[in-house]
Amino acid sequence: MKINIIGLPLVMIAVLALAGCATPTVVTLQNGTQYLTKDLPTTKNASGFYEFVDIAGKHIKVKADDVATIKADN
Repeated sequence: MKINIIGLPLVMIAVLALAGCATPTVVTLQNGTQYLTKDLPTTKNASGFYEFVDIAGKHIKVKADDVATIKADN
């Protein structure tokens, strides 16, 4: 019983802390197209692409040369 009384608040704190880790980001392409993401896109990989999920849940893969800026949304 003591474990449940102590464990539940710790689990709640951990969940709230993880929810605060997301950093909304705006990815702007060279042609002016902007994507709003839930979190920072994964960095450019060996194939030369950035990969991220936009706020609608769509998985997007963009050539690194086409990206103009990646900024945190305030």
